[in-house]
Amino acid sequence: MAVLVAKLGSSTLVDREGRLREGVLEARVRDLVRVRRLGHQPVLVTSGAIACGLGRLGIAQPPSALADLQAASAVGQGVLFQRYSEAFAPHGVVPAQVLLTSADLAARTSYLNARTTLGRLLDLGTVPVVNENDTTATDELTFGDNDVLAAQVAILLGATWLVLLTDRDGLYASGPNGPERLGDVPAGTRPQDLALAPMSGSGAGRGGIASKVASAAMATEGGVTCVIASGLEDGVVPAVASGNHVGTRFVPPARRREPAFKLWLRYAKPALGRVRVDDGAARALRERGTSLLAVGVVGCDGDFQAGDAVEVVERDGGGPVGKGIAAMSAEEVRAVAGLKSEEVRRRLPDAPAEVIHRDQFVLASNG
Repeated sequence: MAVLVAKLGSSTLVDREGRLREGVLEARVRDLVRVRRLGHQPVLVTSGAIACGLGRLGIAQPPSALADLQAASAVGQGVLFQRYSEAFAPHGVVPAQVLLTSADLAARTSYLNARTTLGRLLDLGTVPVVNENDTTATDELTFGDNDVLAAQVAILLGATWLVLLTDRDGLYASGPNGPERLGDVPAGTRPQDLALAPMSGSGAGRGGIASKVASAAMATEGGVTCVIASGLEDGVVPAVASGNHVGTRFVPPARRREPAFKLWLRYAKPALGRVRVDDGAARALRERGTSLLAVGVVGCDGDFQAGDAVEVVERDGGGPVGKGIAAMSAEEVRAVAGLKSEEVRRRLPDAPAEVIHRDQFVLASNG
């Protein structure tokens, strides 16, 4: 059975007055039930909790204060999940509420726990209904929007498809006779290479065209086919699960999917600093897959600790090389930068042999 992750955004699910579009919610639930009947395992990533909470609290204009947004989410999460439970009930399907923060996916142990729990929920025949836990999230609701969350959930589960449902039937590019809908976007296409027309919506959501394209790029790099299509039309999600072409489809590269650890490191673990390397070290990392030794380091930025993720970049603000788990703290890296291994042992007798081990490093997408 293949996993399909569908994301339903606030611009589709909530109208301009902050009211839940009951008909849209019920229709998309029916589509997910159809996906189950096709023999696949659907997961729903839903927005709308904050918008529902604002509507229930009678707040017309979305507030800017984080505490107000989190309070609205606390009210809206219950309202939203209750409606999903009611919509799934006539079909004999049990939904399961899963609330995540970026911290849940950044820590390796909780990332694996989330994957195990979601996998068990699918095995039990439920439809996981995933949302960001806005009530406890920090850094201004940290995933940024649920497009990113949906892409990370798709990668986490090794999904076959990610369907980003919006209020349009795909992405449009400028053409000689006006906007033209894009069909397939080839593997390796960079977001900045797409000259896209702006997307409109209800104003209830946080995501937009840039977020969807970036999330599609993330998903395809993780081996997931991503489709951006209409959340207002019936049958779109089952059509994707049946292999039909709808909306705008981002095709993943033909290479093998990366190991789960490296996918986690690339997409879920935030970098807390940067390590700058010389040209020889950059070539060795890119071409030979070596570990990063102190002799190839020219400096570092940030105040990271051993075990934190760091970006590896070329010297003097050059391009990205990759991302890895630091085996040393920033203070230790500064102390041994440019030193050969025997000099590192003399200066820091207890230091590890590498700044970053090759098994805990992943190349940048353009590396």
